[in-house]
Amino acid sequence: MTSPQLDPSRLESLLESAQLLHSSLDLEDLLKHLLRTVMGRLLVGRGIIAVRGDEGGMRLALVRGVRALKAGDLFDETLARGAGVDLILPIGDADAPVGMVGVSRPPHGEIASEEMESLKALLGIAANGIANANAHAESHRLNQSLAGKIHDLRTLLDLVRGLSSKLEPDAVASLLMLTLAGHWMVRKYLLAAWKDEHPLVLRQKGMTLPEVESYKQVITELAEAVAVEDLPAGDFKEKLREQGAALLFPVRVSEVTIGVVVLGTRPGNLRYSAADLEFGAGLVAQAGVAFENAWYVIETLERRKIEQELTLAASIQEGLFPERMPQLAGYDLAARNRPARQCGGDYYDALPVEDGDSIRNSGSADAGNKTGNHSYLLCVADVSGKGLPASLLMSNMQATLRALLGRTPTLAALAAETNDLLHATTPSSKYVTAMMVELRLETGRVTYVNAGHEG
Repeated sequence: MTSPQLDPSRLESLLESAQLLHSSLDLEDLLKHLLRTVMGRLLVGRGIIAVRGDEGGMRLALVRGVRALKAGDLFDETLARGAGVDLILPIGDADAPVGMVGVSRPPHGEIASEEMESLKALLGIAANGIANANAHAESHRLNQSLAGKIHDLRTLLDLVRGLSSKLEPDAVASLLMLTLAGHWMVRKYLLAAWKDEHPLVLRQKGMTLPEVESYKQVITELAEAVAVEDLPAGDFKEKLREQGAALLFPVRVSEVTIGVVVLGTRPGNLRYSAADLEFGAGLVAQAGVAFENAWYVIETLERRKIEQELTLAASIQEGLFPERMPQLAGYDLAARNRPARQCGGDYYDALPVEDGDSIRNSGSADAGNKTGNHSYLLCVADVSGKGLPASLLMSNMQATLRALLGRTPTLAALAAETNDLLHATTPSSKYVTAMMVELRLETGRVTYVNAGHEG
């Protein structure tokens, strides 16, 4: 028994449909043409097409004249027949069809065998067209995904290049938020970044978080990006929800949280995808490193400034010591100061006294070789503490002693007056110990006052 042969008119119509089906790579256009052709040949007013989706099941792609069924629903043959779809044929291989086409019963009754063969041939051709359209759609989707990844990569590279030139935390914050807001077209955002002994970095647009300090514990407990709706219940979550916040990124460096980025909803209430979260986390991580670098630069500059000031202070302090010790017949005088830091609180001096019978009428240390200098005031002192504070008090001690020398009747009075003046201007946590010695050159007599200084 031979299979029915298609007459020339049917064959011509089939070839025309094949050309149309293969000329379109748009799946929706292809399915519309296929259903329109089948319904037109059979003269029916109800028809459906279901195609296999990525999940493996079939869903209704087109529905015409069947109110009980909707496009997008899962295809159920029993429900379809109950809704008046009497004839259901596979598109392609009957054992593994790419879809199904169904129509109501033709008004002229049974379909002739030649017509059925023509329909099967048409559906076989359509199967190849659907496969091509699906392949094209998948290729387009992959190209779009690749283009998105390339765009994300370029955005990341641009951000990294921009961050590398930013040496201030505020500039880092500004660049990061402009990049994130521009990438997703968000109109509301918030950034807060912090580090001990540095001012809080804050960028806010359309939302605020005035009490950042009280929410640091909640933010620190977040290890990765999270939707605001998924935050633990509490005041922090409610404040963000009230302001239209949608997504939160903790800013972390070496497992330490140093800030937070909050983004509002996207235009059209588009959701943030898993890829969006991954991309955003990458940008925020780069910004975290940039924040640390900016803070380090600030700290380095401050240290250098302090070092420069200490160097200047050390040179000034060095000038407060006698340029050289006086040369006295019968005596060897030598002194040296080497502070533990750049500046220190040690002090020594050798001051000539012109009147050998009194501590009055002082001169300079350089006058030691002049005639008439019968006495010298020798002093060794130590300020509590070290560094710049001690050096400041040491300079005060030096200036006070030289100002009073020659204005007090005795060495004891000089020590007492110096003590009173220093006590009046010195914090209670600071003090000076000193040994003052008046040496009379003619007699070799020594008068001294020990002001708490250990010999």
